[in-house]
Amino acid sequence: MGNAAGAATLPRYHAAQRLIHWVVAVLAVITLAMGLTLGSLGVEGARALFGVTATNLLYTSHKTCGVLMLGLMVLRVVFRVTLGKPGYAHPLPMFQRVASEVVHGALYLLLLAMPVLGWLATAAGDFPVAFFHYELPRLIGTNEALSEQLYAWHGAVGLTVLGLIVLHVAAALYHWRIRRDGVMQRMSLFRPK
Repeated sequence: MGNAAGAATLPRYHAAQRLIHWVVAVLAVITLAMGLTLGSLGVEGARALFGVTATNLLYTSHKTCGVLMLGLMVLRVVFRVTLGKPGYAHPLPMFQRVASEVVHGALYLLLLAMPVLGWLATAAGDFPVAFFHYELPRLIGTNEALSEQLYAWHGAVGLTVLGLIVLHVAAALYHWRIRRDGVMQRMSLFRPK
């Protein structure tokens, strides 16, 4: 696979799928970083460290990124169903195929569930569900106990997603730098060299 002609013929996802993958990846990292910061500091801790204005901006940005991620993940599912996925240049061993399907399936499911849980937790806590400077429908009524439970699930899903991202990146690096089997090029934005 070292030559340019071989690289040009590697199976690849559709350009729209590749673009959404990378936008979601960046959004997920940013959103998780904001969520971990806010979750570990709490409202009062964040206000003490960053001030009220910056804390409010951080919360609004976190919610906005979550809503964007939800929309992009729905679009990603639609593209996956309509456009499918490419084959592999070299067949994967059974363990790697199964591990790949499990990790990808879990990431799809959890990246859809995480923003929904956050949206519902925010609404149940009687906080605005912000998308940029717009307030979205709350979907459910105020219920403090439910809000706390939903926030706990939202946080647990976030930590699980973080772990899955680490596994996903490690596997991508393994295929790219060690196996050199064309798996990484399936989702690369640019033509591999």
